[in-house]
Amino acid sequence: MSHGSGLVRTTCSSGSAFGPGAGAGQRGASPSEGLLDPVYPRTHGALLKVAQMVTLLIAFICVRSSPWTGYSAYRYFEVVTICNFIMILAFYLVHLFRLYRTLTCISWPLSELLHYLIGTLLLLIASIVAASKSYSQSGLVAGAIFGFMATFLCLASVWLSYKISCVTQSTDAAI
Repeated sequence: MSHGSGLVRTTCSSGSAFGPGAGAGQRGASPSEGLLDPVYPRTHGALLKVAQMVTLLIAFICVRSSPWTGYSAYRYFEVVTICNFIMILAFYLVHLFRLYRTLTCISWPLSELLHYLIGTLLLLIASIVAASKSYSQSGLVAGAIFGFMATFLCLASVWLSYKISCVTQSTDAAI
């Protein structure tokens, strides 16, 4: 039993925490089964990542396409949204292509938790600043609203990542 729990701790993804059979493609899968994980895109974690990427991209496009005068607050918002988008896409691809199996030197649940903690805090700050400096311009207001939506989606991922990386490890240590 302890050998299986050690395997779960090193190879679990944020998509395998919900639902029966959500991680079925990861438990019994061997590296020779294929490059893509066909189960992962249908998991709750993957759908949450896609929703985050869509809201971050919409927030970036709204702010980028609005006629603003070059305030550094909006540049900060653009940098934070696009960096979060790229990192979430990277984690999505890591789980989709099962790269966590070959790159075992990285604790993927812990790195995902740290990314979401830092990224959510920066996104919340950027959204507050963008909302306070929007001056009733519709594109900036929409960008700030989508920034807040992405912040709440990232908070859900923080909770999911914490539940997987910290709670799983503490229950494994108790066994």
